[in-house]
Amino acid sequence: MVSSGKMAVEVASASPDSDLAAVGQSAQRKAALRLIPIIGIGYGLAYMDRVNISYASLQMNQDLHFSASVYGFGAGLFFIGYALCEVPSNLLLLRFGARRWLARIMLT
Repeated sequence: MVSSGKMAVEVASASPDSDLAAVGQSAQRKAALRLIPIIGIGYGLAYMDRVNISYASLQMNQDLHFSASVYGFGAGLFFIGYALCEVPSNLLLLRFGARRWLARIMLT
């Protein structure tokens, strides 16, 4: 914009709120692009594991002479063990930090 022979400069002032929102959206986009594929792969592997156990049970139950209730009891024991160890594991995760705790999980 030119006024009286001198050039006037207009500065588009961006509010700090809009800058913060843009940074937040960028961070969410980066996190989503990095985490969603890993979560999807993990979900797919967990699904295949559950399906694989059910297919294995067909032959295993016949070979070991298990009834459906014995197989269900065994599967329930795994769930109970997981549920009982989940809370202490999360408490230790808070104490030691995610990096060290996940490394411990991967090694043991």
